[in-house]
Amino acid sequence: MRVAIVNDLRIAVEALRRVVTSDPRHEIAWIALDGNEAIKLCSKDRPDVILMDLIMPGLDGAQTTKQIMSSTPCPILVVTATVSGNYSLVYDALGFGAVDAINTPSLTPDGKLRGATELLDKLDRISKARDQLKFRAPQATVAGIAKDASTGSGLRNSVDIIAIGASTGGPQAIATLLQQISTISSASILIAQHIGADFVDGLVSWLGNRSKIPVRLAKIGDSIDQPGILLMPCQPSLILTQNRTLQADISASRSLHTPCIDHFFSSLATHSGRHGVGVLLTGMGSDGAKGLLDLRSAGWYTLAQDEATSVVYGMPQVAKQLGAAHQVLPLDAIGPTISVYLKSPRS
Repeated sequence: MRVAIVNDLRIAVEALRRVVTSDPRHEIAWIALDGNEAIKLCSKDRPDVILMDLIMPGLDGAQTTKQIMSSTPCPILVVTATVSGNYSLVYDALGFGAVDAINTPSLTPDGKLRGATELLDKLDRISKARDQLKFRAPQATVAGIAKDASTGSGLRNSVDIIAIGASTGGPQAIATLLQQISTISSASILIAQHIGADFVDGLVSWLGNRSKIPVRLAKIGDSIDQPGILLMPCQPSLILTQNRTLQADISASRSLHTPCIDHFFSSLATHSGRHGVGVLLTGMGSDGAKGLLDLRSAGWYTLAQDEATSVVYGMPQVAKQLGAAHQVLPLDAIGPTISVYLKSPRS
């Protein structure tokens, strides 16, 4: 792949350059020392992937990501030296369409590279999924709530669980959805977002600052019977078991992404004992589509985000093709639709 580097620190640029060129399948397309330069270079020569720093003079990495995704979209991998200090910018960039985030590789005093394997693994995953990356700038589209959100659909309306899955562009979409359903304080809201393990704690804080309902990181042994918002961790990836508690998913190591949304949704379909609402938002690939179909088959009410408002129309598109979603809706209509469904008389 042709890889572009956006970073104002020469030592970081050198570390990234060495990692990229250590794999003969990759080459450096260009190097930009700030966001404005990156936007100009990308408009002239769109690379296969951009390694985007966050803290730079002038335009930061999140805003640079937003502008590139709006004008000349391409896969962007956020690289940052300090996750804890920059987590807000990390999730802003992911919300604008960056595919993932990773710690910046570094050069040790003896000249060795630290973090090279992790970056090459990320590049390999992006390379394998390039055909599925149909990027578009998300549009804030509001649509009416479809009639089958009422009991006229014939579904058993006994919802007390809302399960949400998302990937690329997901943090911002999830934040928007949580704001829409902030008055549903009696529901158990379970979120599975593809994210690197180092970034999970920051995502909990970032979402918590955007939600009226506290957000907590789920852990082994947690029950789904308590109201509130639980974000699924990456390590271990969790699924619901027969005793209605979350336990480690021993098969998750074979999954391309963590947490595995398919496994999580399917476990809810099998062991929740109740019907709920399943939602699949913007994301790269197909994870979650089969799981959403399992939820629909188990009597859940299922929704998928539409193409116009998705940063990447991958996962929800596959869900639509499988017939996994009762409705495919713009992001701004998903929360109101859930609210209507929850308030409808029980059948």
